[in-house]
This record gives sequence, structure tokens and C-alpha cells, in this order.
Amino acid sequence: MNTIANLRYEVADRIAEISLDRPPVNALNLALLAELIEALRRAAADESVRAVLLASALPRAFSAGLDLDLLRGKSGTEVRAFLDRLYVELSDVQYNLGKPSIAAVGGAARGGGMTLAISCDVLLAGQSATFGYPEIDLGLVPAIHFVHLPRIVGRHRAFELLFSGRAFAADEAATIGLVSRIVPDEELRDAARSLAGTFAGKSVTAMRLGRAAFMRANDLDFRRSVGDAVELFCNVATTDDAQEGLRAFQEKRPPRW
Repeated sequence: MNTIANLRYEVADRIAEISLDRPPVNALNLALLAELIEALRRAAADESVRAVLLASALPRAFSAGLDLDLLRGKSGTEVRAFLDRLYVELSDVQYNLGKPSIAAVGGAARGGGMTLAISCDVLLAGQSATFGYPEIDLGLVPAIHFVHLPRIVGRHRAFELLFSGRAFAADEAATIGLVSRIVPDEELRDAARSLAGTFAGKSVTAMRLGRAAFMRANDLDFRRSVGDAVELFCNVATTDDAQEGLRAFQEKRPPRW
């Protein structure tokens, strides 16, 4: 196993396991994203790897979302540098991965953590997993999720989730089709490994070509919409309301908008 600053990477039984490990909640910063993208590229290039598993090394959080230091007082150019990794590079590396990826979501997945999870081909959730798009409560917008979420759960349900900012549990996520399956928390990693093993046992050629065709058929202009999502998030993140929302969160008070 290789332990980098913010994650662990291990290959066993033809499965590359990437475990996010940035305590206390796997908040996303440039270093963590760079390491994650490099780990995915490494798995893509490794012919011995036939499936990829993305999980958390922390017991109570998959990822709580963006490290807010990336946004407080930053220019649009500075915010864009981060989003180029989170939205553009992550999308590209997953699209061209050439082998199936599974997100094993245990604990809290919020905001940018949701972006990591939905970049994978399959989502499994532990029973105690919770999900949410809290950006609106900070004066921000979950821009990338405007693109894909309505196609998964329907326009009206997506609007309610994205613009209320409320958290929701694993059973609701399964009901609306956001996650594939719920398993007991203590069995989450093993269930993800078992599914990855199933994928790894298939024809490498059929999986590679079939997944590429699946990605093209289900792209639905997603990759072309990424640029618009980057532009929207940058524009909103630099507004007075967003900066007030970020300050209020840090100071543990209601925002004054």
C-alpha cells in the first residue's frame, strides 16, 4: 500500500483501492484532488488493475466537500484553478478510465464530496451514509450537479434537493436512484470489493469497449456542460453574498444577506 499525504493507494486482487485520508472530514483542497486524479490515472495505466474502488479511510465522512479556504477572499481565477481539477480533470480521467469505478460512500457526502462520488460508475452506500448539497446555504451553487442530477432523479426532485440544501439519508438516496444499493456499514468495503471483483472477472476487452460505449451513450452533453458549470460557480463564489455566507459559516452565525 502506498500512503500519500491525503490518500492511500493499494492494488489487490486486480482492484485498485483509493482511500481518501485527510482528517477530519476529507475536505477537498488542491493537493487532495491532485493526488486523487493521479491515483486514477495510475489505475487506468496499470494493466493488472481491472476495477477501481473509491472510499474513505475515515469512519464518519466520505467527504464533507470543499475546503472553504479555497473560496474565502479568492479571485475568480484562483477559484477556477481548483474547479479545473474538480470538474474538468476529474470528469476526464473518469471518462477515460477504461475500467469500472465504484464509490463506497460511508458517513457524510456533501457538496464536492458528492461530485467525487457521482464521478464513479456505481455508488454503494452504508446504512448511516448521508448526502446533501449545502452550497446554497453558503451563498454558493452546486453548479456541476445542475447538469447530471435532474437526469438521475428528475427535474423537480433535483431542484428541491439542490436549492433546499437539506441532508438526506441513504434510504432516500436509494429510493430516488442516486445510489445503487445500501449495505450495513460494517460490510460496505467488502460489498464494494465483491462487486469490483465481479467486474474484474469479466473480459477486459468487453469491459473496456462496452464501458466506453456506455459513457458515450450516457454522456448527454455532460462534458460539454462542465465549462458552463465552472463559469457559474466562479461567478457566484466571488459575489458579496457568497463571501458573507463563508464568513458566517466560519463564525458560526446566520448569514446577513
